[in-house]
Amino acid sequence: MGQKDELFAVKTLEEAFSMLKPYAEPFFNRRETVPLLESLGRLISVDIPAPAPLPHFRKSTVDGLAVRAADTFGAGESLPSLVQVHGEIHMGQAPAGEIARGQGMLIPTGGMLPDGADAVVMVEHLDDFGGGLYGVTRPVAPGENLIDIGEDLEAGEIILKRFTKIRPQEMGLLAALGIAEVPVIQRLKVGILSTGDEIISPESNPLPAQTRDINGYTLYGQAQAAGAVVKYYGIVGDDAAVMRVRLETMLEENDLVLLSGGSSVGARDFTAQLIDELGEPGLLFHGLALRPGKPTIGGVVRGKLIFGLPGHPASAMVVFAGMIEPWLSGSWLRQESRPWPESVLSQNLHSGSGRDEFVRVRLNERDGEWIAEPVRGKSGLIRTMVLADALVHVPLEVEGIQAGERVKIQLLRWNS
Repeated sequence: MGQKDELFAVKTLEEAFSMLKPYAEPFFNRRETVPLLESLGRLISVDIPAPAPLPHFRKSTVDGLAVRAADTFGAGESLPSLVQVHGEIHMGQAPAGEIARGQGMLIPTGGMLPDGADAVVMVEHLDDFGGGLYGVTRPVAPGENLIDIGEDLEAGEIILKRFTKIRPQEMGLLAALGIAEVPVIQRLKVGILSTGDEIISPESNPLPAQTRDINGYTLYGQAQAAGAVVKYYGIVGDDAAVMRVRLETMLEENDLVLLSGGSSVGARDFTAQLIDELGEPGLLFHGLALRPGKPTIGGVVRGKLIFGLPGHPASAMVVFAGMIEPWLSGSWLRQESRPWPESVLSQNLHSGSGRDEFVRVRLNERDGEWIAEPVRGKSGLIRTMVLADALVHVPLEVEGIQAGERVKIQLLRWNS
């Protein structure tokens, strides 16, 4: 077997990732700054330290009376501790003065504690005796019912690490610290092209043996949900000259190019040859040890990643979930196992194919647990993906999974 034949040997998912990683890494060194309100789903490009403690003042967690805790020791219903009110604290205003022994200030939830106070008595444990005199019917300990300075974050502490994906809660944290402009990694640009003489646009009426383009739209949605900037380049028939021109444009305008179609051996070889001719290093793998999705090809042309995905809709979507999405979302950068939920398998899954297998499953709740029920159907059927809620990954070295076993699932909720 020659060097070229070895190159075209089917690769495992792990091998394919290793081959592509050096070429993908430069994309994630590109940085920009975006307004906080536009940062959802973006990846942090640098470690972000807290510029100040959070909170920067001691605040009450209840409505009540800010006091010296020692003044309440021994208090009870039958013998309350007496505290003289020394003013009232208003939201957004610093307290006027401090409290001495035997004194307190009325305070709302979120209000700033005055100097001298180290606890707050809940309003439910206060008796109003009139004239500003209150009885405390339950003692409080120092630090009770308040949040201290820096209790959430200390100044200088790293609050968000590089490659963190921003969720609504991260947006809130940044807002709390006054960070209105967020350093993020530039979104990857993805171009999508559907190929094949039999493929027509969705608005067209198919003639016998013609098929409306499905993959162009499913892949567009998947790439968009993964955080990419996506452009659809339409449909190209099996014409080498036309496809070459279209690919040249796509490679110029994008970081990652997805071609779908060409599931047959001849069409796949045709696409592989084009990838290999367009620029160095060219084709890197010619088939994956993946089920469904074995016909997948991949390479790099002038620093741009390019993939040829199967024409079967379910196969294309599964390959995207297992092979493409990690590059677009940056999940591979975080070097952490994904927080995939678990469910209980309803039926035996037999594999032993020597390939990584992704099984479509539907989730049903039973006795407080999620039950994963395999969705049977050929990879050319798009409805199997519509019926599926998740994927179960059966590693290539595993021959099968028994019914009743707990399995990790990758949810197919593209907008979550």
